[in-house]
Amino acid sequence: MILAVQRAAHATLHALATRLGTVELTPSEMNALGNLADGRPRTVSELGVAVGAKPATVTGILDRLERRGLVSRAVRPGDRRSVHVELTPAGRRTARSIHVALEELEKHALAGVDQHAIDGAQTVLGALAEVAP
Repeated sequence: MILAVQRAAHATLHALATRLGTVELTPSEMNALGNLADGRPRTVSELGVAVGAKPATVTGILDRLERRGLVSRAVRPGDRRSVHVELTPAGRRTARSIHVALEELEKHALAGVDQHAIDGAQTVLGALAEVAP
């Protein structure tokens, strides 16, 4: 099952990169922007949970996205130890493109799959995502 998930992730990332064309983002960067696409600022820790990565890894991703002008970081009001991450206007446009491409890809890939199977897959994927080492 896990190897099938890895194959599906690889195929999905390849299809996503093809759909996005010239965006030139790594899969990790696309994942971060896709998770920020709703426009809600998040702490580095919250984003780490959403993307499934450690805060140190997320910090590296955010460094690259910030250099490209796609995200900004600011000290969280009332808590100087916590940093909020949010999309810049260019980041919102890019995140929207990623979100649309993901929706189209999902719609195309799942067109012939019944809802019961989709619900079961969501349950399995949720359980796999919660596996702790």
